[in-house]
Amino acid sequence: MTTYPTKTCVAWGEEFELKPGKPGFANRCPSCSEEEAADSPTSTDVLKTDKGANAARREAMRNLLYRKDS
Repeated sequence: MTTYPTKTCVAWGEEFELKPGKPGFANRCPSCSEEEAADSPTSTDVLKTDKGANAARREAMRNLLYRKDS
């Protein structure tokens, strides 16, 4: 018989077994993880996939890193 580590949920304070393949965070019980998955938006974030936003982000970082303060 395999025993899994027992963790305490940070939201409820109840103990649960941390089983492999459990979705969500390791410090939250399965019911909290299910609620988070239902509340979260789709996995494709518009800002992460937009090439124009990525180019603007890179340009801003380049300006911050390499600007000359004179």
